[in-house]
Amino acid sequence: MALLKNCVLRFLHCRPLWRIALLISVLAIVFLATTSTPYPVPSSPNDKFNHLIAFLELTLLTRLSWPEVRALWYLPLLLAFGFAIEAIQATLPYRDFSMADLAADGAGIVIGMMPWPGLRNLRKAEI
Repeated sequence: MALLKNCVLRFLHCRPLWRIALLISVLAIVFLATTSTPYPVPSSPNDKFNHLIAFLELTLLTRLSWPEVRALWYLPLLLAFGFAIEAIQATLPYRDFSMADLAADGAGIVIGMMPWPGLRNLRKAEI
């Protein structure tokens, strides 16, 4: 059991991994949000669910990448990213601006914050 805990703690402390995953996720989300072709990856037929999952993931990856940063610093940035995507989509002839999408982004951020207290305690544990 101690070996498993040690492996999990090392994994959680691997900030470069989380930062690379965050960068890849941001790039993938921008591509998927702006492409006119059908999604090349499996997705939910409910667009709001896709937004919720994407921003839940971004929130978790951000927290794992910079655990010392308070939520007041990055939550507005994540929501601004969602707004920027919607603003860009408003300029595309095959996309629309949607406040409902932005609300789903916000819901994903809130849900993404829920597991953090337990992860924070686990991250503080010694390797």
